[in-house]
Amino acid sequence: MSRAYTNRAMHFSKLFLLALPVAATAADWPQWRGPALDGRSTETTFPTKWSQTENVLWRTELPGEGHASVVVQKGRLFTVAAIAEKNERVLICMDRTTGKILWQQVVLASPFERLHRENSRASSTPACDGERVFCTFLDGDKAVVAAYDFDGKKRWEKRPGVFSSVHGFCATPVLFKDKVIVNCDHDGDGYIVALARDDGRELWRIERPNKTRSYCAPLIRETAGRTQMLLSGSKCFTSYNPDTGKLLWNYDGPTEQFVASPVYSEKTAHFYLTAGFPTYHTLAIPASVNGQVQEGQLAWHHKQKKGAAYVPSPIIEGDWLLLNDDLGFAHAFDAKTGNIVWNERFGRTHASLVSAGGLVYFLNDDGICRVVKPAENFAVVATSELGEPTYASPALSDGKIFLRSSKAVYCIGK
Repeated sequence: MSRAYTNRAMHFSKLFLLALPVAATAADWPQWRGPALDGRSTETTFPTKWSQTENVLWRTELPGEGHASVVVQKGRLFTVAAIAEKNERVLICMDRTTGKILWQQVVLASPFERLHRENSRASSTPACDGERVFCTFLDGDKAVVAAYDFDGKKRWEKRPGVFSSVHGFCATPVLFKDKVIVNCDHDGDGYIVALARDDGRELWRIERPNKTRSYCAPLIRETAGRTQMLLSGSKCFTSYNPDTGKLLWNYDGPTEQFVASPVYSEKTAHFYLTAGFPTYHTLAIPASVNGQVQEGQLAWHHKQKKGAAYVPSPIIEGDWLLLNDDLGFAHAFDAKTGNIVWNERFGRTHASLVSAGGLVYFLNDDGICRVVKPAENFAVVATSELGEPTYASPALSDGKIFLRSSKAVYCIGK
């Protein structure tokens, strides 16, 4: 192996570690879509086949409903649920080995908010930093951000501002350095706020344009010589400095509402956006852009409903951008050119894509998971059926897949 190649590999490894929003071991999945917020695991030993009995190590019934994913850290699982009979929103801690519920804390008890039939009142996935777990809910018209320690004791609670949307609430927190960052795009004066992880004090606030709801979690990457926090929402695709909240660049549009978060390819040095209401788009933007970005600066732009995802976030795996569109079709794009190399009907999907060992897991709303090897030619490695509806994105940790169904959490392992 040449010294030049080794130096490049070491440089890439350093950049990847700098890009991680929160420190984690290989066994941790401490926030939504994992340590790097992109659905990719560096592990390679996950099962590709399961059923209600095959490769199920345990199943634990949850006390309420929700679409939030499970997060994993220090031998524990965390998720949230809404208990309709009591109007409660709860934070739940489980033992990752046995699935036993270790503790359950009521974060909020108040009348339930109005929401879209495909949303829930516990849709925001928590985030962990090894000492605390952070969760968000809606209390009337106020966003609530709370921090608990791993023993279930509340450390702080803040209400950073108003949140108004006829479709309900989802503001998944993400962690970066000493900050917990929450996107509150809503049908009013939207904002993104960074709170101190230790005590909840406000560190910076971004006033968002266009007064339009979105439900996107930011993506943070070290690229093009700077740290960038990417957010699609409120009629624009924008990059900020996550240390200060300063605007780096902005691309207006291309549509009104967003749910899927962006992803990044190290190979192409492009950010990828997909969105689907009321118009449909999938596009690539070079990470090196600045200021007000124009259409001619895009690497490519796909403008059809077939091939654009409104809710599930896409994934980059090797040379490919993969996604599930709102028509129920899975697509593989050549990430460099934007050409669609295959598409197949997989069914309606809300769960975002995850990958490990070069394989991508497509989990649809009916609990059917297809494992695909990304390539120019379509190939399904395995198909599994859980037998329960699944809206939450999978969590991958230490050879185990944690699936949250409409009623329970499953631990899938060999």
